[in-house]
Amino acid sequence: MTDVAETKKTQETLQDRLALVLELLQQHKTAGEAGAEQAAVAVELQADDPLGELQRKLNELHPADVAHILEALPLDDRLTVWQLVRAERDGDILLEVSDAVRESLIADMDDQELLAAARDMDADELADLAPELPRDVVHELMESLDAQQRERVRSALSYDEDRVGALMDFQMVTIREDVSLEVVLRYLRRLKELPGHTDKLFVVDAGGILQGVLPIKRLLVNDPERQVAEVMANDPVAFHPDGDAYEAAQAFERYDLVSSPVVDKNGKLIGRLTIDAMVDLIREESETEVLNMAGLREEEDIFASVWKSVRNRWAWLALNLVTAFIASRVIGLFDGAIEQLVALAALMPIVAGIGGNSGNQTITMIVRAMALDQVSIANTLRLLRKEMGVGLINGFIWGGVIGLVAWMLYDNWALGAVMTAAMTLNLLLAAMMGVLIPMTLARLGRDPALGASVMITAMTDSGGFFIFLGLATIFLM
Repeated sequence: MTDVAETKKTQETLQDRLALVLELLQQHKTAGEAGAEQAAVAVELQADDPLGELQRKLNELHPADVAHILEALPLDDRLTVWQLVRAERDGDILLEVSDAVRESLIADMDDQELLAAARDMDADELADLAPELPRDVVHELMESLDAQQRERVRSALSYDEDRVGALMDFQMVTIREDVSLEVVLRYLRRLKELPGHTDKLFVVDAGGILQGVLPIKRLLVNDPERQVAEVMANDPVAFHPDGDAYEAAQAFERYDLVSSPVVDKNGKLIGRLTIDAMVDLIREESETEVLNMAGLREEEDIFASVWKSVRNRWAWLALNLVTAFIASRVIGLFDGAIEQLVALAALMPIVAGIGGNSGNQTITMIVRAMALDQVSIANTLRLLRKEMGVGLINGFIWGGVIGLVAWMLYDNWALGAVMTAAMTLNLLLAAMMGVLIPMTLARLGRDPALGASVMITAMTDSGGFFIFLGLATIFLM
C-alpha cells in the first residue's frame, strides 16, 4: 500500500512540474518575448523573466524528469525548453528521451553541441546514440577517443540492437581469486567511485578468463583474512555477446539479477549487463508490441507533424480499408435477406464486435506467451484446443443471452436461435485465428504482434457477417 502511495505521489509531483513548465512558457508567450528570447537563451536571463525561473527549475530536475517534460511538449515549446538546459546535461537527457523525441532535439543542435554532449559518455552510451548522429560528428567523436574506448564503441556497434553485445556495459571492477578480502577492500577504497549497479565484483585470472563473482554482501560479512577463492560464487549466470537480449532480460527477471558478466566464446570477460539496461529493453519491447498490434510501423512522437504521422499510419489503414470493403461485400451478398428481415441489420454488428474482442483477448495471451518462450510446436495443438474450448463456452453463454434478448425484442424464437449459433461459431473462428495469426507471423520470421489486432478484426468482421447472414438466409427466409 505504501509503495502505491509513493508511486502516486511521484507521478503527481511530475505532473505538477510539467504544469509549472507550461505555466512559465505561457507567461513568456504572453509577455510577447518568445521569438527574441528563444534566439538568445544563451545569454544570462533576468531574475524576473519566466524563462529564467524555468531554467532554474530545470537545473533542479533529474535528467529523466526533464526528458519526460520534453516528451510532453509540442515541438516549439520543446525546443524552447531544450535551449534552456545546461550544455553539460545534454548528453544525459538525450539518453533518456524516446527515439522519436531525440531526433527532434538532435536536429536542433549544431555539430559542436553534439560533440560536447557525447564526449563524456561511456562506450555503451555512445554506441546507443551514434546511429542517430550525423556521420561527420561520429567520425570526429571517434577520433577524440582513446584506443580502448574506440575499440569498445566499435565492439558495441558491431552487434544488432537485439543482441546482448549491443547492451553490455564496459565499466566494471575485476579482482583476482588469490588475494584476501582485506586486499579487495583496500583496492575498492582507492577507487573514486564504483560503477552504477555494482552488486558483485568479477573474478578473473591473469588471462582475463572469468572464474566467478564475488557478491558485495559476501565481501562485507566474511572475515577479511579469507581468500576471494573461498567465498566467491563459482557458477554465475553469464551471457555471450551474440545472445538474444530478450532472453537475457527474462533471465534477469527469473534470477533477480542486478548485474551479470558477459564473456566471449573462450570465457574471457568482456563486459557486463546491468538491470537498468534490461528494464529499458523490456519497456521498449512492450511499447513496440503495443504499436505493432495497432499496425503502427515505428514509435511516433505524439507531437510529430501531421505528414510524419500520416506516413507512419497509412499502411495498415490501407489494409484495413481493403478488409472493410471485403466485409461490406459479404453483407452485399445477403442484401435480399436484410430487406426481408430488417432486424438482421441491427443485430449483425453485435456478432462481429464480440468476435473481435474475443479474438484480441486470445491474440494478446498468445503473443505474451510467445514473448516468454512458453509456446512451442509441441504445445500448439493443445493451445488451439484450449482457446477454442473457451470460445465455445463463451459462445454458448453470451450467445444464449443475446439470443434470448433478440427473441424478446423481435418475438421470433428462430432469430434468437440463429443469433446464438452465429455468436458461438464466430467466437470459435476468433479463437482459431487468435492462435494461428501470431504463430503464422512468427513462422514467417515476422513479429507475431505485427498488425495482429487489425487482422483479427478483419477476420471476425467478415466471418461474423457471413456466418450470421448465412444462417439467417438458410433458417429464416
